[in-house]
Amino acid sequence: MNKRIRPWHRLTALAIGALVFAVFAPNVVQAADPPTVDSLAKTTQNLQVSIDTTWVLLTGFLVFFMQTGFALLEAGLLRQRGVVNALLENFVDAAVTILVWWAVGFGIAFGTSAGGLVGIDTFFLSHLPGADGSYPMGAPGSTAALNTYTLFFFQFAFAATASTITTGSMAGRTDFIGDLIYSAIMGAFSYPIIVHWVWNSNGWLAKMSFHDFAGSTVVHTVGGWTALVGAYLLGPRPGRTPWGTLPPAHNLGLATMGTMILWFGWYGFNPGSTLSTGNTGLIGLVTVNTSIAGGAAAVTALIYQYIRSGKWDLVYCLNGSLAGLVAITAPCAFVAPWAAVLIGITGGILVVIGVDLIEALHIDDPVGAFAVHGINGMMGTLSVGFLGEASLTLNKKAGLLRGGGFDLLGVQLLGVAAVIVFTVAFAFLMFGGLKAVGRLRVDSKADEIGIDAYEHGASVWPDVYAVEQFVEDEQRSRGKPGISAME
Repeated sequence: MNKRIRPWHRLTALAIGALVFAVFAPNVVQAADPPTVDSLAKTTQNLQVSIDTTWVLLTGFLVFFMQTGFALLEAGLLRQRGVVNALLENFVDAAVTILVWWAVGFGIAFGTSAGGLVGIDTFFLSHLPGADGSYPMGAPGSTAALNTYTLFFFQFAFAATASTITTGSMAGRTDFIGDLIYSAIMGAFSYPIIVHWVWNSNGWLAKMSFHDFAGSTVVHTVGGWTALVGAYLLGPRPGRTPWGTLPPAHNLGLATMGTMILWFGWYGFNPGSTLSTGNTGLIGLVTVNTSIAGGAAAVTALIYQYIRSGKWDLVYCLNGSLAGLVAITAPCAFVAPWAAVLIGITGGILVVIGVDLIEALHIDDPVGAFAVHGINGMMGTLSVGFLGEASLTLNKKAGLLRGGGFDLLGVQLLGVAAVIVFTVAFAFLMFGGLKAVGRLRVDSKADEIGIDAYEHGASVWPDVYAVEQFVEDEQRSRGKPGISAME
């Protein structure tokens, strides 16, 4: 039976509590110092860094997810007998790139600049966390208020894209070991050098206020021109006659899904390149311009091809959207939305003309990589010089058609020309070396039975079309010019 608590017991407990509070309360209050302007500013800064880090990581994940888009797009547009090869190359290219980007690429791109040309430190992510548990911030060539690891990852996702563009143009006949080698070289040297010129704060083009917000030149022009040189030195896939009409895609469903994933990923590519959430208006403008240009280019390419052929062509619509997205990648932060429409329309027309041009030159580009990335990467970069708004550009100079004179356009022309000359020369040396040692084109036997069967012993649809059937079909097709297994 509980005893009733008497009133004097309550009074005693309250007295003891009051005594304890009187003794210790001053120390407790003193320990919680009142907020000051400095402490509030530091708290706000830490919060901003946390938000920015989350933003950049999430958008970096989107950019990395674009590897899935590229893989599906290429798989859909290729012949069936080369799909396994394309899927593996897209997958392993990312694995190779992360290793060489960690070892060499990131340092060349964002290390301490040597004459504005290359970085000379920060290799192997050499800046480790401090003894006090603090993590290194940024990189010598970056002003972004991000920790080094976050910046590294975001830029790696971009680096992986450059070699993937090249893979598409060279699909179906590249030696697999050769693919691994050139992907590693691109991720370690050719791509990071251009990054250093443009995005390193001490790069020679950066100091001239060359404008490339998210990579029309750095990623797409580099990838597109490297792809063109590689496809030229490789030669066409077997059975690529007559010229002027691309072989039919093996699965337009995969190609469509891949393109939609790429468009989705572009919302990491462009808005993520703000590297901060501090200017929400800028993020909004970049997002809107990206969407408008992609839509305008898709519709334009669709209508333009219909006028030419009388058919509503899905492939040209897909590549049209990508052309507009590539073109707006450089100017998305520097032009008004109406200009994004013009850029998209131009991209939609150029991608169709570009495919015709490459076909006329008898260069086999299975996915139209140069027309999409090379041609529209250049156009998008130059569009800043024509349509840039003085209130938006880095040096507060307007483009030629916005009353700003030739200054901005001149720098854009110089930058694009320099990047093309370097990229083409580097690509000829790289692919020429691989060709000299017999590692550029796959063995001729693969042309007969298909690269999937020869290199991988696999078929993308083994329950429908077994590997053994590749050989049988090739034997049946021998003696028939212009016909090869599984067109």
